[in-house]
Amino acid sequence: MNALSRWEDAVERWEDALLARVSPREPVELIEALRRECDEQAVVCSHRRVVVPNAYEVELPPDVHGQLAPHADGIGLQLTDALARHGEARDYEWAGPLTVRLRASEHLGDSRYRVASAAMPHISADAFPG
Repeated sequence: MNALSRWEDAVERWEDALLARVSPREPVELIEALRRECDEQAVVCSHRRVVVPNAYEVELPPDVHGQLAPHADGIGLQLTDALARHGEARDYEWAGPLTVRLRASEHLGDSRYRVASAAMPHISADAFPG
């Protein structure tokens, strides 16, 4: 079991290093952008029910996306997990199954990335276009 724990720790460090390539100044900046998008799109339905989008897309410059593409599934899962914990802490209700997907974009201008979200009740990561 000890070897498995060391392996998991190594994988987590490796994924953190990949995320740092997206946001060299602060590795958690991308996660904060996802949280901010989630909070800004929250819809208060009642005093006990707040619904938030469940499908998130992180647009990256093509060169960065190319570096991360072989590991996009793992990074997407790590980002999804971080966002799920954020939603749980705030008692948010997801509009459907939660997913985060990385995508290349030529239209970022000076930005290092862009985060967008939508409420899609029956979505999976494979359902995103492109």
